[in-house]
Amino acid sequence: MPKATAHLDQSQAPAMIDQRIAELGSWRGETLAHIRSLILSADPGIVEEFKWNQPVWSLNGIICTGEAYKAAIKTTFPKGAALADPKGLFNSSLEGNARRAIDFREGETFDAKAFVALIRAAIALNETGKAK
Repeated sequence: MPKATAHLDQSQAPAMIDQRIAELGSWRGETLAHIRSLILSADPGIVEEFKWNQPVWSLNGIICTGEAYKAAIKTTFPKGAALADPKGLFNSSLEGNARRAIDFREGETFDAKAFVALIRAAIALNETGKAK
């Protein structure tokens, strides 16, 4: 996979994310692909980027990142602490003042509609230009 650099042509990002999914394979690749499809379904204006050697989804600012770890696929929301999470999806990075994350582990299920609602809430927060 090409290394992500400050000069990366972001038009290559979707292909780089495709490649990352293929490289992960098994449940991690499937999970990242599923999360990606849910994120992209939330709003047609979402832009895929590849920063810090990981997928990033943005619209008027970063919505979330998609990180791959041995035991989890993690989505980190930089302004997650300012988002309502009525279904309790955030299960990681709960102690921070700004970020919140969701760890998706092998075999676990999650509320896809609630996840899409969280993506839409992050977009709405980005549109205001500030956290609560």
